[in-house]
Amino acid sequence: MKDFGFYITSMPASRPADYYIGCLDAAVFIDFIEKNRKIFLKRISFDGYGCCEPAQQTVAMRAEDMQNFISMINDGTVDQARMYKIIRKTLADNSRLLWVDALKEYGFLD
Repeated sequence: MKDFGFYITSMPASRPADYYIGCLDAAVFIDFIEKNRKIFLKRISFDGYGCCEPAQQTVAMRAEDMQNFISMINDGTVDQARMYKIIRKTLADNSRLLWVDALKEYGFLD
C-alpha cells in the first residue's frame, strides 16, 4: 500500500462540507457531507487538476465504512490502512462521476 498519509483537516467557509480529509502531502483533499444519516463524497481536489465536484448525487459510503470513518473522525486519529480502504472504495463507487485520470495518477484506482 502506498503511503497516502491521510489526515483530518478543515477548509474555509467557501468550501462547505461536514468532513475533510487531506493526503499525499496536501496534494489531494477529499470533502464529505452527511445527509439522512449517510455520508457522501462532496468533492475531491488534486494538485495539477483542480477541484472535481460531481454534478450528480454521489453513491453513499458503505455502512460499515461510514461507522469506521466517523469513529476515526471522532477520535481525531486516522488508522491509515482502514482509511485507505474506505477512501478507495468510496472513490471507486463514484468513479463514473470523477476524473478517472486524476484518480489513477494519484493511486486511488488501478
